[in-house]
Amino acid sequence: MIIDAHNHPDWHGHGLRQFLENMSAYDIDKTWLLSWEAPTDEYDPEYNRIMLTGPGGPIPFDRCLRYVEQAPNRFVLGFAPDPRAPDAIDRLEAAIEVCGVRVCGELKLRMMYDNPDALRMFRFCGERGLPVIVHIDYEFDTGRRYPRPNWWYGGGIAALERALAACPDTHFIGHAPGFWAHISGDGAFEQEEYPSGRVTPGGVVVRLLRQYPNLHADLSAGSAFNALTRDPEFGRDFVLEFHSRLLFGRDSFDNKMQQLLSRMELAVEVLDQVMAGNAMRLIGDNDGLAGPCAG
Repeated sequence: MIIDAHNHPDWHGHGLRQFLENMSAYDIDKTWLLSWEAPTDEYDPEYNRIMLTGPGGPIPFDRCLRYVEQAPNRFVLGFAPDPRAPDAIDRLEAAIEVCGVRVCGELKLRMMYDNPDALRMFRFCGERGLPVIVHIDYEFDTGRRYPRPNWWYGGGIAALERALAACPDTHFIGHAPGFWAHISGDGAFEQEEYPSGRVTPGGVVVRLLRQYPNLHADLSAGSAFNALTRDPEFGRDFVLEFHSRLLFGRDSFDNKMQQLLSRMELAVEVLDQVMAGNAMRLIGDNDGLAGPCAG
């Protein structure tokens, strides 16, 4: 079985039909379908080229729900309300109870991930058994002033570590350039979105995975691919050491990560965990059915 643990509806020109055809082309059995709720001034307008926005954020929950209702056996439903909203936990609880949400994601906001509102929602997710997918990006000079001079999210790896320590019963899944740049201890995360060159000792992601059993890592997007390929020998060793905490994902519609993992010549039991087993374990599910809203 293969589970894509990170993707979005109506993303990169893929409507439902194209999405399902793409999954079949790459032998993907199920996809975690994630929302992205954020104020309109917290995301780059360039994203409008690759997604359909709507009420409720750049990737509204109702678009995820529409996919699940039409193909309930192919999708696992995700939803991450903005924890700064007064009704965030109430809406998340309703989505769990009524629609069968199993993942809190994707959280991608211009806020510190250890602020009190976020921690309250993370602890609720821990109580309800929802893993939380967090997107981290650092501030870089874009050369623009409006609508924002930059697009940082999450407050960096230090804020994530504080959340890990404060919410030990919540499973977090790290994602995006600001997370994966910390695979190396070279400090390049402050200068480059996608650092290159050999991985040096002291990477914070490595330390956090060793120190916090509630941290997992999302292998989707160019950020994870870059992290595992910039130093191929280290990348394979990383997968071997942390295979019980890595989740295959795409955040796109290619199969680059599938090919990369295949080239690593991993043991079958290692590959099975990364490609599906860890995702199934995190949501306590052996069939991946979407929930009571389906059908």
